[in-house]
Formats: sequence, C-alpha cells, structure tokens
Amino acid sequence: MLSGKTILVSGAAGLLGSQLVSRLLADGASVIATDLSVAAIQQRLQQRGIDITSAKLSIVALDIQCDTAIDELLQSRSPDGVVNCSYPRNKDYGKALPDVTLQSFNDNVSLHLGAAFLLLQRCALYFQQQQKPLSIVNFASIYGVVAPRFDIYQQQQFTMPVEYAAIKSALIHLSKYFVSYVRDSRFRVNLVSPGGLYDGQPDSFVKAYRAQTQGTGMLQPDDICGSVLFLLSDESRYITGQNLIVDDGFTL
Repeated sequence: MLSGKTILVSGAAGLLGSQLVSRLLADGASVIATDLSVAAIQQRLQQRGIDITSAKLSIVALDIQCDTAIDELLQSRSPDGVVNCSYPRNKDYGKALPDVTLQSFNDNVSLHLGAAFLLLQRCALYFQQQQKPLSIVNFASIYGVVAPRFDIYQQQQFTMPVEYAAIKSALIHLSKYFVSYVRDSRFRVNLVSPGGLYDGQPDSFVKAYRAQTQGTGMLQPDDICGSVLFLLSDESRYITGQNLIVDDGFTL
C-alpha cells in the first residue's frame, strides 16, 4: 500500500516504533526513523533484524520538542506521512496517584502532549506551505477512551498512570482540532488506540488483563501496525479525525 511513499516515524527506538519501521519497509515505503539518539535507533532496529544500511532507511536524531529541527526535517525530506510513536516522560512518571505531585503531572503533560502539539503544528504549517498531501497518525490509548480498570492492577508493582490517561484523552481531541483547523482533505490526522502491549509484564497481570478481552489479551506490537499502514495509505484517503481502537474487545 505504501510503495513509493516516504514515512517519518518519531520514536523509532521504542517498542512500537521499531516494529512499525520494520513493517513500513516490508510494505515498500522509504522510512525516516527518528528519535533522540541515532545509536539507540540503530541498536533497536538491529535487534529486530532490520538492515540499517538499507537505501530505503534513513536514521536521524530528532528532538520533537524543537520546532526548528522538525521544520528542517520536513522541508528537507518532504514526507508523505508522519507517525508519532514518541513517549517522552520524566523520572517520576508512573507513580501511584497519591504520590503524583502537581509539578510532575504538569511536567509530563507538557513533555508528552506538548510534543505532540508541536509536531502537529509544524506538520500543519508545512502542509499549508507545500500543499502536498500529508497523512499523520498519532497513538492514543484505550485509556484515552475508557476509565482505567484498576482491579487488574491489584497486587502489581505498577499502576495506570493518571498522566497517561489525561494525555491520551486530550490527544484524541487535539488531533480532531487540527483536522478541523486546516480543513483540507489532503491533510489527514488519525489515531490508533492500542490495547495493552506485551512487554514482559508479570503473568498475573497478563492473565487479569486477558479476562477483560475476547481471549487474546495483551497484543504484540506487530498487531497494531496493519492499522497504521492502512491509515497512512491512499486506501483511507477520506478517513480523517478518527480514532481506531485495536484492543481485542477490552473497551466493549
């Protein structure tokens, strides 16, 4: 679906971003893989068996909290699509609700939602200047759609962070805002809201989570990629401002 297209991936050194790079390359796209560290991207991609010397792959250091860096990359590479897989957060992220300070909450909202805003803003301005079709995919979450099910976190050493729920729910509306503001069919912003992704969580949590789904439970990163490829492709050219939930029925 994406042969001949160039896709910029932010957060390519992450669990989901690196898998998406692999799928995009396999689908024929040229990929600009970005994150804060080139070395971190290279290491993660090589772990996935990706040839980092491929002519279709560019690896670039990018701070998506820097407007000029985003502008320069968009202007020089002229992507057809942008996927934001980044997950910026501070050292206090993930604490239990009673332990979250206002400063830490504000800091995490600024880091994550603020970076998403800046990337959307620069993409919108880039589109208005270039008048070239651009499809953007953001990642929200099931917890941007429904309230957390705290019972599955009982007896665990981690919780569902309040910052995460606030950020992901806001990101859904922020994406719709940009679609409505630009108001051009060639500029599309959509979201994918994944269910829980397996990343070595304890068996007890995995079992409790699975009981809330249709039987598969936690998903693998590759289970999410097909939806992203579809939203980037011309097959979805009139889908915009939508949030596609991929969760094996968790939110039913």
